[in-house]
Amino acid sequence: MAELTHFDERGRARMVDVSGKPDTEREAIAKGEVTMQPATLAMISEGRMAKGDVLAVAQVAGIMGAKKTSDIIPMCHPLPLTSVGLAFDLDAEHSRVLITATAKTTGKTGVEMEALTAVAVAALTIYDMCKAVDRAMRLGNIRLVRKSGGKSGTIELE
Repeated sequence: MAELTHFDERGRARMVDVSGKPDTEREAIAKGEVTMQPATLAMISEGRMAKGDVLAVAQVAGIMGAKKTSDIIPMCHPLPLTSVGLAFDLDAEHSRVLITATAKTTGKTGVEMEALTAVAVAALTIYDMCKAVDRAMRLGNIRLVRKSGGKSGTIELE
């Protein structure tokens, strides 16, 4: 297992010094899902949710979440994101919305946390917009599926 880098020699939390690292193109892809009642998924699909277009709002929220990652995750470096995208797939068979986020930058550190945050914020937004009709929704399976760039190169997790 790799050494934990967010602690100094005395065990105190610290932000990792990346000043000596070269700038490289970096990309991360994360996924997650919101499982719900079939009727809730139908309302999203048909645009019948009282609060508006659920997926359009979740897309904007996910992008905003990625941009604010360093404000809410204490040891994350603020990054100049060059691209953030979200895609939603409606899975009627399992009554869920599948979320995929892609984040890109050119810099000294990766964008995994930004992609993961985009998925989480999009999922929370879907929950918020649909909770009036379905309080039993479940957010889950949020994970990194791919990253590229930097010293470790490309890592495919699924």
